[in-house]
Amino acid sequence: MKRNIFAAALLIILIKQSFSQSLRQPISAIYTNVAAYSTQQGDVLSYLNNQAALVQVKNVAAGVYGERRFLLTATSMYAAAVAIATNNGHFGFNVKYSGFKNFTESQIGMAYARSLGKKVDVGIQFNYYSYRVPSYKSAGTVNVEIGTIIHLTDKLNMGLHVYNPVGGKFSKTNEKLTAAVTVGAGYDVNENFFIGTEIVKEENLPVNINTGIQYHFMKQFFARAGIASATSAGYAGFGVAWNNLRLDVTGSFHPQLGLSPGLLLIMNIGKAAKTADNE
Repeated sequence: MKRNIFAAALLIILIKQSFSQSLRQPISAIYTNVAAYSTQQGDVLSYLNNQAALVQVKNVAAGVYGERRFLLTATSMYAAAVAIATNNGHFGFNVKYSGFKNFTESQIGMAYARSLGKKVDVGIQFNYYSYRVPSYKSAGTVNVEIGTIIHLTDKLNMGLHVYNPVGGKFSKTNEKLTAAVTVGAGYDVNENFFIGTEIVKEENLPVNINTGIQYHFMKQFFARAGIASATSAGYAGFGVAWNNLRLDVTGSFHPQLGLSPGLLLIMNIGKAAKTADNE
């Protein structure tokens, strides 16, 4: 009975705030977001949070992620991303999906990034975001997001990301997709330990602060943990890597709504490509 009440409440919140882009923010793998501000710990999914992080992918890489928020099918989220490093820059393609048969939202994105010298990376992504409520309505809109990362030192990085700066509106309705601004920073203490944080201000929502750490206690094994102020919930992940594959098991716990488990799989293909960034 309680789970049904929670499901109904979450569905109402989801529909009410769908235009604030709930797809942008995973619950149990927020560490992929803050890892965008690391030159040691970033991965193919990090550029979904700041497109400038795409520069750190030196080959062809692909990643998939899924989480079941609060163990409910209605609030599950899935994401897939591909990154390709070339001599003409770094390209990315990604898809996000959330929902169930009575409400779904999705986003398809194409990204491009490159370095402007040794200290500054920039990136841009064009998206098509849509939602659908069967027998009621559906709508979509095109929007853009822009990111930059500045390498202050070999270990300290800072960045800025803006989502939907021009205010995309949905077709068929007068509804508007909200904008968001993120300021992030990360410090690579050494090749095994990283700490990062980001401050997110989304239109019509309170400021959210995400903080996380990562530690490689062996070459193939690592652990990540952190907290997000928006949900007042901690999150953690344990990963294992072998050859060109990496598998993460993630989780977040909310005092009232419970556990949100997730799985993440990443594959790196081929050797590092020769790019304009490292010539």
